Amino acid sequence: MRDLINLCLNTASVLGASYTDIRIVHNERESITHKNGKVEDISVPSDSGFGVRMLVNGAWGFASSFKLEHREIEEITALAFKIAKASALAKKGDVTLAPAKPIQDRYKTNLVLDPFKVPLEKKLELLSTAEGIMRKNQGVKISQASMDSFKKEQIFANSEGSYIEQEITFCGAGIMAMAIRNGDVQKRSYPNSFRGQFATKGYEFIESLGLKENAERIAEEAVALLSAKECPSTTTTLILDGSQLALQIHESVGHAIELDRILGMEASFAGTSFLRPKHLCTYQYGSPLVNITADATIEGALGTFSYDDEGVKAQRIEIVKEGKLVGFLTSRETAAILGQESNGTMRADGWNRIPLIRMTNINLEPGDRSLEEIIAETKEGIFLQTTKSWSIDDKRLNFQFATEIGWEIKNGKLKSMIKNANYTGITPQFWSSCDAIANRDHWQVWGTPNCGKGEPMQVISVGHGTSPARFRNIRIGVGK
Repeated sequence: MRDLINLCLNTASVLGASYTDIRIVHNERESITHKNGKVEDISVPSDSGFGVRMLVNGAWGFASSFKLEHREIEEITALAFKIAKASALAKKGDVTLAPAKPIQDRYKTNLVLDPFKVPLEKKLELLSTAEGIMRKNQGVKISQASMDSFKKEQIFANSEGSYIEQEITFCGAGIMAMAIRNGDVQKRSYPNSFRGQFATKGYEFIESLGLKENAERIAEEAVALLSAKECPSTTTTLILDGSQLALQIHESVGHAIELDRILGMEASFAGTSFLRPKHLCTYQYGSPLVNITADATIEGALGTFSYDDEGVKAQRIEIVKEGKLVGFLTSRETAAILGQESNGTMRADGWNRIPLIRMTNINLEPGDRSLEEIIAETKEGIFLQTTKSWSIDDKRLNFQFATEIGWEIKNGKLKSMIKNANYTGITPQFWSSCDAIANRDHWQVWGTPNCGKGEPMQVISVGHGTSPARFRNIRIGVGK
């Protein structure tokens, strides 16, 4: 591989590129779905290739190929050079890169059990048992258990002297029960919706999730929702569990702080942002209790890695401090515009995609009280759990989220189960209404393996660490 990399970098230098990097990537995946008593799907796709990115006359060029051959390296490098020259004809200004130290390093996810080496029969036994427990409940009409594993092996090198090898493995699993009666459809998921919970860990993480142990409860809750009270339409106090709050952070904070969106350099798929560079260190994003960090160094979290796809070291940075906006997610190009250094958030989902600014682990830092205390002091409100659907405008301002399940809070206690619950808000007003966050005992990083951005769309894995939190005067039951 070093010979191929040196050929690329030397060819680019001879052609006249001012900067060049190359990523050689091999991806492996395994996806298993067990549904209604049968194995519905087992897929094991893989792909390999390389991508070359370079600066010529102050503009970017990128080209890629699946052929890891000497002649192909030369031709793709020359193609990236031609694309950069053509891009320079339409540039509004020269691209400048913030400085970054040359790195020589190797990184590998810390695993106990490699999920790709665990026998398929063992995985199927776990899924079929958990799914079968849910199916025993006569009220459950659709039952599903799923498991997904991913491995990415990458070599990054650039013309500034970096050479970085990384092997990142993550996996996860989940169960879902759906109950149907008289046109009413209700579902419950565990540990989270949309195929479960994920982490950059080995198969030992899947074993720790307790799918079989929670299957009966999840089935019972799905059926109970059919008879539950409808979510009222009112303004009240809202407490969100960690999994739902993770989505709230993702949509109303994570995408909004991507500096390429803020600068108008990217708008595809998830829109732009209501934020501007002038808001840095001046804008009140939330209440003084709200402290949000971006941390790509958390052991085992889904948005964790060692170096981004520009060779910048993974970091922990402050985004919101005591309610005030203090940081953005940056690349070497966008950081230079602000006179900063990159905080290492550039990633691509494969060898044939150019890196974009992406979330790492965007976290709401914990408070100092227990969830039980927060509920006990809430006279009236609603507690919502597990994402069902979401919608937010392309500026990341106006949103509406729905959850699978909820409970009324009366005089400090959880009471009646609520179905078809949703809530709405405007980002800064919502975060400013936060008046309680549960402590570290309740804090957990929730993995999101399907964050989309760009065109063609790129799907990246990210994480969100959070404890449950309380918000005052929130509109719920919208549309009823």
